[in-house]
Amino acid sequence: MADRRRTFGSLAAMATALAGCSMAPPYRPPVAAAPAAFKEAGPWQPAAPGTGPSVDWWNAFGDPTLAALEERLGKDNPTLAGALGRYDEARAYLAQARSGLFPQIGVSGDVTRNRQSDNRPLRGANQPDLYPADTVGGMASYELDLWGRVRNSVAAGRADAEASADDLAGVRLSLQARLADAYVALRGYDLEADMLARTVAAYDQADAMTERRFRGGIASEIDTGRAGAQLAEAQAQLADVHASRALTEHAIASLVGTPASQFTLPPDSVQLTLPDVPMILPSALLQRRPDVAAAERRMAAANARIGVAKAAFFPSITLDGIGGFQNTGLPGLLSAPNAFWSIGPSAVLTLFDGGRRRAQLAAARARWDQATADYRSGVLQAFQEVEDNLARLYHLGIEAEAEDRAVRQAGLAEALSTNRYDKGAVSYLDVVTAQTTALRTRRQAIQLRTQRLQASIGLIRAIGGGWQAPARSPLRETATIPTKGQGS
Repeated sequence: MADRRRTFGSLAAMATALAGCSMAPPYRPPVAAAPAAFKEAGPWQPAAPGTGPSVDWWNAFGDPTLAALEERLGKDNPTLAGALGRYDEARAYLAQARSGLFPQIGVSGDVTRNRQSDNRPLRGANQPDLYPADTVGGMASYELDLWGRVRNSVAAGRADAEASADDLAGVRLSLQARLADAYVALRGYDLEADMLARTVAAYDQADAMTERRFRGGIASEIDTGRAGAQLAEAQAQLADVHASRALTEHAIASLVGTPASQFTLPPDSVQLTLPDVPMILPSALLQRRPDVAAAERRMAAANARIGVAKAAFFPSITLDGIGGFQNTGLPGLLSAPNAFWSIGPSAVLTLFDGGRRRAQLAAARARWDQATADYRSGVLQAFQEVEDNLARLYHLGIEAEAEDRAVRQAGLAEALSTNRYDKGAVSYLDVVTAQTTALRTRRQAIQLRTQRLQASIGLIRAIGGGWQAPARSPLRETATIPTKGQGS
């Protein structure tokens, strides 16, 4: 008995000594070289963490209709619901992996009536042909995770769940940005339609005036043709804007989970606020972007799965125990003489598998290489998108200022040419030329403002959605599993 106790004590000490061992290499993600500042930063200054909107970043545009639509998107968008389902699936797989850290316990029972063959081998004289067998018992099994297979599986599952959470955040941010972008475009079309409607009314009056002057012998037929063409062209532009608005409204309907036939946004010539977006530091971008964070977590999962593949080269050791009661009848089954039990460790080691484990390890290392490359690609893409939108905002701002000056000058030229035509000082060609220029500059000014708003949305999306410090995921609050290094 003393020898048996020493044996079990030695096994327990060995298990304790090896409990912290892991076959996974030390996790060293590639260092992404973050620049000290963004190249296209222009006049923007780095924002301090915790300043400005983050979750409800669309409120910076000052439009309650947009805010209401964003709320509907969060509840009814099917793409977002699918991403949420994938996140729930990843959490379920994590729970499944965690179950390997605990003993597996079960119970069983049998009440049978049996008959043995008359011609069975080694038949004894005292063995009955018919007999009952009643058994009730339980079993327990626990794998000694000496090589870290189970713990690395849990670490990989946790990293996958965290990556799925980041994917969900990325899908949500992408959909929110798409909705805001479409809404800005819709309100831009409303402004264009309002301006074109007033232009059509003005051109209609000018066409009627030119027709009267023609009948009075003051204007030529060329003037009436030019006035009619100018009116028809404005009407065509107005129809084109209405068509574009309808398509944009349909896109918004799909984003908020409503059939396009049942969705309407009344026209509104509201001027959305152009938000003042402070810039974050480039190094903070890598922690804020959901896609970059997801890529980093997938690297961690791939690293842990290398440990799982390495653990397959070592024996799998489990502690098994069974026990219960067995009798030839139910009466007196649960009594001491009918008890049985068995307890002890078991070990399994594969000696030859035709290279299967080596192939699995090579595949795990290849997945690490893929995850590393994806992470680097995501980092480069993140910096590019920020720089792109910074450049758009900066240069569109300069362009908008110049276009506003052009609008004022074109409006003045239009008024002067119309006044001089009324007095017979110029031909109607001068009026048409001035009207065309004025209409083009007004539309361009509206479109530039829409593009600046959309560039602001693109920048907010590029920096991870607003500019507050991102909240930590609940999954990431859990302690990471320590490793002692490769092959420990």
